[in-house]
Amino acid sequence: MALAASLVDRFSEDGDPDCRCEPSLTDGRLHVDSDRCPGGGDLSRNPACRATVVDSLAGREVESIRTESAGLARAYREPVVRLFVTAGRFQPAATFHDERVAALAGRDPVAAAREAAGRADVVGDLGDRTGLVTAAAAFDTPDPKYRAFSGPTVSRWRVDPTVPEDTTLDRVRDLETGGTARRYGTAGTPDRYVLEPLAATLDRDAISTLAEAHDHLAEANPGGQAVAPARAVRSVATQADPVEPLVRVLRKHTTGFGLLADLFADPAVSDVFVTAPAAANPLRVTVDGTLAVTNVRLTERGVASLASRFRRESGRAFSRATPTLDATASIADRRVRVAGVTAPASSGEAFAFRAHDRRAWTLPALVENGTVSALAAGLLSVAVERGSAILVVGPRGAGKTTLLGATLWELPRTVRTVVIEDAPELPVEALQARGRDVQGLTAATGETGIDPAEALRTALRLGDGALVVGEVRGAEAGVLYEAMRVGANSEAVLGTIHGTDGATVRDRVVEDLGVPPASFGATDAIVSLEFGESGTGQRRRRRRVRAVEEVRSGGESFADLLARTGTGLEPTGRLQRGNSELLADLANPGETYADVLSAVEGRRDHLRSLARTGRTGPGDREPGATG
Repeated sequence: MALAASLVDRFSEDGDPDCRCEPSLTDGRLHVDSDRCPGGGDLSRNPACRATVVDSLAGREVESIRTESAGLARAYREPVVRLFVTAGRFQPAATFHDERVAALAGRDPVAAAREAAGRADVVGDLGDRTGLVTAAAAFDTPDPKYRAFSGPTVSRWRVDPTVPEDTTLDRVRDLETGGTARRYGTAGTPDRYVLEPLAATLDRDAISTLAEAHDHLAEANPGGQAVAPARAVRSVATQADPVEPLVRVLRKHTTGFGLLADLFADPAVSDVFVTAPAAANPLRVTVDGTLAVTNVRLTERGVASLASRFRRESGRAFSRATPTLDATASIADRRVRVAGVTAPASSGEAFAFRAHDRRAWTLPALVENGTVSALAAGLLSVAVERGSAILVVGPRGAGKTTLLGATLWELPRTVRTVVIEDAPELPVEALQARGRDVQGLTAATGETGIDPAEALRTALRLGDGALVVGEVRGAEAGVLYEAMRVGANSEAVLGTIHGTDGATVRDRVVEDLGVPPASFGATDAIVSLEFGESGTGQRRRRRRVRAVEEVRSGGESFADLLARTGTGLEPTGRLQRGNSELLADLANPGETYADVLSAVEGRRDHLRSLARTGRTGPGDREPGATG
């Protein structure tokens, strides 16, 4: 079953049975120029085109088959390629024994394989020996469709427009890009995420106009300036062409990020993964916290183009000598962190894209969505306000940066804050927009920043106040803990680090990063996050705080102040019994332990009230207010 009104369905036409496709073989890739062919090189619908391709593959092995006609390209899926390669082996050998079956292998390889499988003669033996019967087994429907990833030739992205079988449609979302995203649930396998981009709604003539406009785009006007996408489209479009959609598609695939813009236009998508070899693997996405397989692939040129763009825009090396990349980009009005890897570290370029929420998260918002309990939020709010040193820990994607960013709104408005990151993820601009004194520093090797340890030293010279480290991971840990130990900062010290709990974080900081155990003791609390079930099934995960631990005895031991139980994130009783070293240390001159506990409980009640009434934005409360 195909998506309604898809580009491929409307582009394919049964016409003149004579095929005029022009195949050419280069480096194990079969390219078929179908501009002059009435069948448009559509191997699913046109037997004559199939026969041409099978004939061109006689005695040859190829890794890919691609047809191109009037601005539309189709890259056929691996089972289709294997079927046609084996038909190319079978056909010349079978011609000597049964010309009818040999001819059938060209026009309908599956039918030929089924006939060969039922024969106990030399034709049947050829069907087995050439692999045709085995290859055809992947097409077990009465009317097999030879599926392809397709798209305009101006694009370096391809989509498979067919709807997954044995799935249930969970959600449909219309995207700001003009595309549509459909999510399908499956039993026992990853969900399917099917994207129908705007280009898929264009007809044959519009796709041809798009290709012309792309050619025109490369030309220079008399003034020597490059032609803009809008002008390129209008220079070749007819009155019947949908000019505005054509402009949007051309702009997206020339000056934009292609179908990444569609994927990140869906607010439910947080991550996009491009796995090497990119041309052979569909993209995967994290949508609503769950991994799903998409119907989207990048071409080889497409992944190389992305690598070149991120290398150019980030100013960071990305090559065999430096096979990893860490950069940021703005895609679909979302800030996206880009992690890349290439040979020799992998079999080719691969990427992981993570988008940050458009909203500035606050503790009331995280209470509202169940990430943190009201009491834990109240404790964190008071601790941050009073200058504690807190590390937020957890696995990748568990929401460490989100929680850290939410705690920054708890700093007093009078406190100067220096934020150190290797890629901008924390809400520095949002804080500045609300009148906060926040200075951001980029800590990275290369031309785009300064060494992380030097960045930290610089931060300590930029003014007394709060210090925030986006992620503690290397040599800067020693500088950070030395500053904490000697009291070089007068306010909160906050940061994230990979780990599961206080003990594993201590091992990493002390054993791996070389921080003296006594210095680690300057940490006041560890907040650990995890993935938990949302209650709607095993395929749905949500981020949540697992525990809040205080660091005791100079960093030698840890004690849970709140821990996850069957009923939620619950207090262990240590706070209420008066046994918390953290709470005792938070007391201002003249305050008792009971006074601090009362402040925490008052903050708990205030944050809970904000969450219940939906007042969860940065402007809905001033840090330090208790009611």
